Amino acid sequence: MPDNTADIIQAAWRQRLAVPAFNIPYLPMMAPVIRAVRDQDSFALIAVARLEWVKFEAQSLAAVRDEFQKWRDDKHVRLHLDHVPVIDEDRQRVDYAAIIREAIALGYQSVMVDGSRLDLEENIRATAEIVKLSRATGIPCEAELGAVLGHEAGPMPPYEELFRSGRGFTRPDEAREFVRATGCAWLSVAIGNIHGAISEATRHRRKIAARLNLEHLERLQRATGIPLVLHGGSGVRREDVLAAMQQGIAKINIATEIRQAYETMLKTSGQVSAAQEAVYARATELIRDYFGLAGLRRRLAVE
Repeated sequence: MPDNTADIIQAAWRQRLAVPAFNIPYLPMMAPVIRAVRDQDSFALIAVARLEWVKFEAQSLAAVRDEFQKWRDDKHVRLHLDHVPVIDEDRQRVDYAAIIREAIALGYQSVMVDGSRLDLEENIRATAEIVKLSRATGIPCEAELGAVLGHEAGPMPPYEELFRSGRGFTRPDEAREFVRATGCAWLSVAIGNIHGAISEATRHRRKIAARLNLEHLERLQRATGIPLVLHGGSGVRREDVLAAMQQGIAKINIATEIRQAYETMLKTSGQVSAAQEAVYARATELIRDYFGLAGLRRRLAVE
């Protein structure tokens, strides 16, 4: 039976299933997400990205870890460090290695380095550094290649223009070289998916309904031969997500839908408990109805 996070994602990949990863920009969101995962006997990663303690209210790596420990249930959830960029959405350099070392020391069970704003050679160098670090501690490292847009400051080009042109899509030839050179466990790819907006002015807007270039995904899977990751999973057409699982997507990141459920109800009711129930309801709907991942723990044989 799979035990560590790497084995669990591998098991999902082999069965053409995907593990949802729920981002936690506000600490009170964690308990209802874990409750939803447990009630559906599913399995998920509880994730926090650097921007969620810099631009939202996740506070710190330690605060997220401490909250996770209150509700920890290894049969259903593991703790994941999401996007730690080498260059962030504001084009600032980040001390990414120090952040990832801290997360590993705190007990995070998988990590992600994001060098996607670098050129290929620099991305390989930064990712290989973190893969070496994570392997020494026995945890998997996720990386990103290609441009999953949405977090950058300023307006985004029209979505249809981006999709038709394939601008920013992960290139199969580069993906093959990248995986071979870095040894990353999982690769986040750009195939039409986009992140939700994070600026104060736009973070409450409904996310663009995205679709996926499944033929391109198939080429990426053949080129890499490892589990692939779909970032910006909120709002992607259901039929595309389900088809993507058959083409190598083994992890799906979900942030905007549960974050907006929390923010909207908190603003409307003024009560954290009501906002938590909104998160629980939305997470349950996504797990059970949208992604069809109720009972995932049993299917992956996580004990």
